[in-house]
This record gives sequence, C-alpha cells and structure tokens, in this order.
Amino acid sequence: MTRLVAGVIGAGVFGGIHARKYASLPDVELKGIYDADYEAAKKLAGEVGAAALHHLTGVIASSDIVTIASPAIHHGRAALMAVQAGCHIYVEKPLATDLETADKILAEAAKRKLVVAVGHQERAVFQAMGLLDIPEEPIRLEAVRLGTPSERNRDVSVTLDLMVHDIDLALSLAKGEPLTVEADGDDDAARAEVTFDSGLVANFEVSRVAAERKRTMKVVYSFGVVEIDFLTREFKNSTPYDLDPNFADTPAGKDPLEASVSAFLAAVRGTSPRPLVTGEEAAKALDVTLAVEQAIKGG
Repeated sequence: MTRLVAGVIGAGVFGGIHARKYASLPDVELKGIYDADYEAAKKLAGEVGAAALHHLTGVIASSDIVTIASPAIHHGRAALMAVQAGCHIYVEKPLATDLETADKILAEAAKRKLVVAVGHQERAVFQAMGLLDIPEEPIRLEAVRLGTPSERNRDVSVTLDLMVHDIDLALSLAKGEPLTVEADGDDDAARAEVTFDSGLVANFEVSRVAAERKRTMKVVYSFGVVEIDFLTREFKNSTPYDLDPNFADTPAGKDPLEASVSAFLAAVRGTSPRPLVTGEEAAKALDVTLAVEQAIKGG
C-alpha cells in the first residue's frame, strides 16, 4: 500500500488527536506539524516523532495529506493553500468561514482531483445507528446542543462553532433543499428554524454559556420518533425500522473521528468512493449556517 506523508496544521486538542492517529498508522508518515504557537507545535511534534515547522507552507510542501485543525477562522486560507499545492485535505469543521473561500477550495480540489473531507464526525454515529438507512424523510427535527463556558473556539460565533454540527446532520437526513431560515440570538446562544421545500422543519438550539451540557436530537417521522442523547450514547425508537441499540459499541460508535479519518484515507487511496463528509456537503452546511448568522444579525 502506498505510504502517505501527512502534515498537521494546529497543535491544539484536535490537532493532537489527528497527529497521534497518523503517527500510529504503519502506512502513514507524519512528517510535520505547524502551529502559530511554535512551542505548542514543538511539544506535540516531540510526542509523535515529527518535526515542528515555523511556517505553514513548510507543512504543506512536504505532505501528501494535510489535516487542518487550527482555529476555525484560519481554516479556509490553510485549506485553499493546501489544495493549490496538490494536497488532499481533512478540515475540522467548518470548511471555511465564508462561502467564497469554500467554493474556491472545492474548485481547486476538483481541478486537481483531490479529496476534501470535513470533520463532521457525528455522521459516523448516524451511520452506526442505521439512521441514514431509513428511506423516509423526517417531518420535524429538534436539535439541542448546549455547552458550558469555555475559552476554546471563541474566534467564531456559536453557530459556526456548534450549530453547524446539527445542521450537517439535518442535511444528511433531508430529501429536500433548505427554503427559509428564521433565527435569533447572539454570538454565544442562538435558536434557528430551517424549513425545507419538502416540508421538513428543523429547529436548532445552541449555547456555549449554558449551566450544563446537553446534546440531544429528536427526529420525528410520520410513523414514529427517534430520540437521541449524544452524551449518554442512547436512543429511543418508536419507528418500525430496526436501529442498532448497541451502536455505541461499534468501532464507529466508539470513535467517530477514527471512522472519519479512516474514510478520508480510503478515499485518498481510491479504495472508497468518498470520505464520510465531502467538501460539497460541508459547504452546504456552511451555507445554511451563514444564513442563520445573517438572520440573527438582521433580526
């Protein structure tokens, strides 16, 4: 099997996870790590046997594949530079913070036949449950994602930080296209309602200043309801479809990021037709998320 040379941009929590993952694979050589905080990059590089580099271009120039796990505000620029240099990329969400940059990334990647994967890992949880195999579109979806105060990810609003996750999951279940968006809130807490042309109505509530964590989703079908608690890794199902009650014990259920990275590597090697979440799908989630932001600003 072809040995891939990997680089990681970002030496924070997710950068560390990706770096350790690549370093553990016999068919991947983790070569370089970049972070604006060179000492952080140096520390992580020392732990995984890679080189800490002073410049973003150094990681890109020496790699076949690049994970971008820097602060979200920098994703678009780094991703565009990487695909222009001929690298396959795995970008932690969001793909970018504006649609123009996202479109440029996809266009450059398509021109060079490069894989663009985006880290909406909870798609792997939906797959493990069997939820993506239900042939019917839900009629209503209610997602709640509350986090306690933290200094992480303060470079973007709560919609790009948290709501984008559930918007991607809603899009994975929808058969139609988003039609209208209504929203209110601020940078730290927001609510939105997205109506699809197929009739699906999706409601989202997010906060990163809540008193306690909560991550739930209710998916309502004409023939039953699926209620998911992402924190306890349990669900209730009154639909006639068999979902896997032991999904949390499956490889993808236990480690969605592992499943997502593995799908990315398989797509790069051509043994899978696509990653878990494509750049195009992530751009669509970004489009809806930015529409929510615009509705909040206009509200």
